[in-house]
Amino acid sequence: MTKDITMADAAGKPPPPHVLMLPYPLQGHVIPFVNLAVKLAAAGFTVTFINTDYIHRQISSSAGGGGDLFAEARKSGLDIRYTTVSDGFPVEFDRSLHHDQFFEGIVHVFSAHVDELVGNLRRRDPSIGGMIFDTFYVWPSAIAEKHNLANISFFTEPALVFTLYYHIDLLRRHRHFAASENREDAIDYIPGVKSIMPTDLMSYLQAKIDINTTPHRIIQKAFNDVKKADFILCNTVDELEPDTIAALRRRQPFYAVGPIFPPTFTATGIATSFWSESDCADWLAAKPSRSVLYVSFGSYAHASRREIAEIAGGLALSGVDFIWVLRPDIVSSGETDILPAGFEEEMAASGRGLVVPWCRQMAVLANPAVGGFLTHCGWNSILESIWCGIPMICYPLLTDQFTNRKLVVDDLKIGINLCDGRRYSESNGDGDCVVWREGVCEKIKRLMSSELQKEVIQVRKVLEEAAMDGSSARNFQCFLRDLKGKIAANNNN
Repeated sequence: MTKDITMADAAGKPPPPHVLMLPYPLQGHVIPFVNLAVKLAAAGFTVTFINTDYIHRQISSSAGGGGDLFAEARKSGLDIRYTTVSDGFPVEFDRSLHHDQFFEGIVHVFSAHVDELVGNLRRRDPSIGGMIFDTFYVWPSAIAEKHNLANISFFTEPALVFTLYYHIDLLRRHRHFAASENREDAIDYIPGVKSIMPTDLMSYLQAKIDINTTPHRIIQKAFNDVKKADFILCNTVDELEPDTIAALRRRQPFYAVGPIFPPTFTATGIATSFWSESDCADWLAAKPSRSVLYVSFGSYAHASRREIAEIAGGLALSGVDFIWVLRPDIVSSGETDILPAGFEEEMAASGRGLVVPWCRQMAVLANPAVGGFLTHCGWNSILESIWCGIPMICYPLLTDQFTNRKLVVDDLKIGINLCDGRRYSESNGDGDCVVWREGVCEKIKRLMSSELQKEVIQVRKVLEEAAMDGSSARNFQCFLRDLKGKIAANNNN
């Protein structure tokens, strides 16, 4: 690294701008961060990508590989360097089982390790001029100021979710959040948001019983800290959320640069999965076009055993072929035998269903045999589904998924609700709407025979145009120009 800088100086050419990147240690955050790193490197930036030791082990183990996740990317000429940092816990520590303890550590302990790493990297390579850290970290501004770095916050969810968290004080003041009795009427005072019902807020903002949890403290601290960021990147598109984005731009430099996908959509050649991926291509090859329903509830949220049983029953009744991604810990890390007795064997024997613990989701959605997606409404999943022209059945489980559902069903009109009226419930943690197999069956049949694909194709065109040479491409170039200017100004101070 030092040698490269010396050679560049000797040749009289300044080194390219160099940024550090640190995603939140969750699957849904790592993937868009990796894709953004590739996009930045392709634009001529040097990137040092930082994973936690634990996330590195998860990805390396699932890929059956070793050390540097970006080794192949560098062979294609991308200057993406790679390092890891301790999150403050032993690698063997069960972060899922001790969720709150782990995230308390992310708030209070992790920052010291990151600060030390950033200092060491800066001493070895003074060309580092900026850092792109996940919005949900609560301490980036302090590290950026200490090391004289441009502070870029990357939000991996939609702008609607960002602005609701950003204006959490307004929600509190109007008693839609953190009141003894939260109001249940429409929210119409958030800048750039015409109206939203409390049932469409993120699950943490629907809370009524305990608002002093670790996630609540993280959200409030993180969205105070993000107001100090020099730039905010968001994995969305101007045309999908124009009013919300325009209002945010009046507050801070805000760049909608989504959808951030690999150049070839289905693969970057960079491992990102925390689990080994099943190859579904051969099974799908025998299926007619648009005949298969893909079912996945993502990498993080949990469902109840009852929900899983009723969804399994609905799939069986529907007669529709399906691939179901069912994480071993979908109910809990200690409960792995969760499907009804004989279900998986019966579906496999009939050729109707394939149940896998994990898969390459983008490859499955891009397969012509797939015609629908029963999804938890994670934002990555929604963008990928739109890009592939796949309509959705929405079944949000946690956090931003309830708000994302509103965008899909109510605003964009490219999906249907699995359970109408579903909202987050603290009493059971899995929503207050009962799911029955007959209803699941009916919604599956409705989706697979609907005309919603035509609507999704129209939204896909918006995403394609934005990413190719439209608003997102222009916003990204504007961000690069502004970031270079900020780095130059910091270096002159």
